[in-house]
Amino acid sequence: MLGLYLGAFLGMLSETSMNIALPSLMDAFGVGAGTVQWLVVGYMLVIGVVLPFVGLLLKWFRAKTLLVVALGAFLVGSLMSGLAPTFAMLLAGRMIQGVSTGLVLPMMFSVLLEVFPKSKIGTAMGITTLIIMFAPAVGPTLSGFFIGAFSWRWIFYFFAVVAAVALLCTFAFMVNPYELTRPRIDAFSCLTSVVGFGGLVLGVSLVGEFGLSAAVVAILVVGAVAVALYGRRQLRMDVPVVNLRAFAIPQFTTGAVVVMMNFGITLCAMYLMPQEIQDGMGIPAAMAGLVMLPGGVVNAVVSLLSGRLYDVIGPKILVRSGLVISVVGLALLMAAGTTSSVAYIIAAHVVLMIGVPLTMSPAQSTALAALPPQLSTDGSTILNTMQQVWGAIATAVATVLLGAGQSSAVRAGAGHAQAFVTGSRFGFAFAVALAVIGFVAALRITSLSGLIRAEKVPDVDVSDLGAVAAGRPEVARERKA
Repeated sequence: MLGLYLGAFLGMLSETSMNIALPSLMDAFGVGAGTVQWLVVGYMLVIGVVLPFVGLLLKWFRAKTLLVVALGAFLVGSLMSGLAPTFAMLLAGRMIQGVSTGLVLPMMFSVLLEVFPKSKIGTAMGITTLIIMFAPAVGPTLSGFFIGAFSWRWIFYFFAVVAAVALLCTFAFMVNPYELTRPRIDAFSCLTSVVGFGGLVLGVSLVGEFGLSAAVVAILVVGAVAVALYGRRQLRMDVPVVNLRAFAIPQFTTGAVVVMMNFGITLCAMYLMPQEIQDGMGIPAAMAGLVMLPGGVVNAVVSLLSGRLYDVIGPKILVRSGLVISVVGLALLMAAGTTSSVAYIIAAHVVLMIGVPLTMSPAQSTALAALPPQLSTDGSTILNTMQQVWGAIATAVATVLLGAGQSSAVRAGAGHAQAFVTGSRFGFAFAVALAVIGFVAALRITSLSGLIRAEKVPDVDVSDLGAVAAGRPEVARERKA
């Protein structure tokens, strides 16, 4: 698992490491905010496009082979970006990194469910969540250090070194836990997946620069139609690329919605905070990274604790409490101004970093534990795809709201710093809305949902999955009799 863990850590670290570097990159390449955001949104777009195919790829290729290819791609992409003389080359390197992360993330969850005993899934998921949540939290800190001590290019050189270490670990320790069945590849599913998920993210990202123009609306409509066609196709296939019948299980669907909203909160905050600290409060990049560090440490501790608490008390209390705490943290960030102290920003960030991981691990465990074994890989792919696609959309929406708030403040006569703070408040308000949606969904989580998979789940037809998810496999057996 070490190679997988390092690869996933790199991928998630890379997801937020650019945020604190965006002002420097705009100056270095002479591009605007609407263009430079593609280093963040484009990266997540590629992840979202690649993710749905991982379950199929694991049935065609050995897990070790896929991981070697993924880590090799990340190494190449990092070197391309680090040495990039133009913005186009930098963006191309980021896209290649996105392909790698899109392969690694669902592989980590799938392999975890195969190698850990069911009674330890909560703890194992806590470790995994530590990677998924801690890496984005410390990304700005590491980036701030490299920018302050060297330059933004050293962020990518660091990535390359860690990718090389991960490759060595993979060659030495990785095993293949899956049987290769090599099912038929459905070209229509591949096409609609790429056009659908890519179109939705692209359309939302372009709103900030072009508004709801005819072209942007057309892209959004094409993306939505393609996603609908993709879903319909999967439900009609005997061997789908991703088995969407997992959504027939209420606890999986509920957990997935909570995970999606919670991840959107994280990425909105990690996108807005580093820039607000620099442009709104005048704090240098290196210092801004240090401001983000205490929250990252707290995130790591709470991630581990939430996994263990899940094994003991289940998800109900943890998920709801975490979302409430997140709202408090976001409210504190919304109240920040150009003259707010560093201590205040650190405290607000720490509160948010208590709430987010307290929700994430139990929600993920709830969703995956509700699935029978034959759907575990598909469930992992669905969760990761929803996270990345929604994360890209949420970041794009935050960018649009940031720009709208800035423009409104400038028209009212505000200076650059105050305008940036005002725009950030618009973005944080969106994150609060996500938390509210997540809390409403969390009301459907039952206290026993985390214990479902502790018992053996019998092989059942798809029509019986709802009975299994409800903890009543005997109903499924009666139907078969």
